[in-house]
Amino acid sequence: MQLDPVSALLYLVSAICFIMALRGLSGPETARTGVLYGMGGMALAIGTTFFLPNVHADITPIIGIALGGTIGAIIAKKVAMTALPQLMAAFHSLVGLAAVFISTAAFYNPMAYGIGMRGTIALNSLVEMALGVAIGAITFTGSVVAFGKLQGLISGKPLSFSGQHLLNAALGGAMIVCVLAFCATEWDIMFFGIVAVALVLGVTLIMPIGGADMPVIVSMLNSYSGWAAAGIGFTLQNPLLIITGALVGASGAILSYIMCKGMNRSFLNVLLGGFGADADAGTAVAAASDKPVKIGSAEDAAFILKNAASVIIVPGYGMAVAQAQHALREMADVLKREGVQVRYAIHPVAGRMPGHMNVLLAEANVPYDEVLELDDINRDFAQTDVAFVIGANDITNPAAKTDPSSPIFGMPVLDVEKAKTVLFVKRSLGTGYAGVDNPLFFNDNTMMLLGDAKKMAEDIIKAME
Repeated sequence: MQLDPVSALLYLVSAICFIMALRGLSGPETARTGVLYGMGGMALAIGTTFFLPNVHADITPIIGIALGGTIGAIIAKKVAMTALPQLMAAFHSLVGLAAVFISTAAFYNPMAYGIGMRGTIALNSLVEMALGVAIGAITFTGSVVAFGKLQGLISGKPLSFSGQHLLNAALGGAMIVCVLAFCATEWDIMFFGIVAVALVLGVTLIMPIGGADMPVIVSMLNSYSGWAAAGIGFTLQNPLLIITGALVGASGAILSYIMCKGMNRSFLNVLLGGFGADADAGTAVAAASDKPVKIGSAEDAAFILKNAASVIIVPGYGMAVAQAQHALREMADVLKREGVQVRYAIHPVAGRMPGHMNVLLAEANVPYDEVLELDDINRDFAQTDVAFVIGANDITNPAAKTDPSSPIFGMPVLDVEKAKTVLFVKRSLGTGYAGVDNPLFFNDNTMMLLGDAKKMAEDIIKAME
């Protein structure tokens, strides 16, 4: 598709806006500006597309945009912050499905896309079509499974089975055969063979992956959706869509790598494995569980916190579920008025998606300079009076450093056990999302505060005041 100079310029401006959006979203201080850049770039891209010479827009796409925009606005208003990860997974599935639909439309009506006629479609267009539909179908079913795991509709434990790697390898081989046959023959059955195999592969790839790896999977599916969009761009011969898809695909891949590095795992290891307890894991915890557990009250915690000089708060998914971030910030404000130094320690994979805890703390207006990443604060726990862990589990589990039999062995964790006192807010002594017991519960310097995270924080505030 040959663009006129004005459209090409406007598409270039849109692409720059998307780049600025990614740059803005790299930090909490500039995240809002980044979102505005993204919105502006998308609005400009849609408007420019409507006025392209070869686009004959009727009322149908306008209705579609209005309907989709309305649904999106309603979802954005109503969705809870705790549901953002599964919302992202659901949106990724729609991008993948769009890639499948557009590739199918291009295959059955190639003249409308300017790629030839049935039986004489250019080879490069067939390759683009095949890759687009394959990536899109994998993204669709993989994202649906991820949504189910995050929503609790499917168990978060790794659902592995004998011969799963062999099955995935066979499905991958079958897909390659279908792609090659489709590009050589343009047979309908080969096209739908690609779709069918890819849909199944999306399920078999994601089902065996455990809950602790879900942040990486969400990031990976984000990357897949970007590459699917880029494939759509080639099919539509739209350079902006190619650029946008490549930006999303590359940034998602980089983020997945960063997340894997944060867990001391290779990306291939995440895809082929998955965290979760097995029958032999947790020997050290079994021994530790024979020790008494120190259970405290909100009044006990209030006394310890008020008499501390420094406190490091470690938020986790339990804080998100209880929506305790506002009460937590209020508790921190009370402590700071008492002269206590308060900081927050964020693990790279805390929550259910990258940056989940940062978003929740920002919502509660926690100052950005008090929120520190693992590498910046981990060494400070040894000089800290109190580590206040609220709803986190796997990211504070010392078994990751001491128990080679543990499924999470080797994952960098926050060294909360080195603090003089650990106050651990949790509903019960059960395992975390990875299905791994935490021996920290039984340490001599740990006091468990069992109950709802929000109510516990509010009771501590009342006791301090």
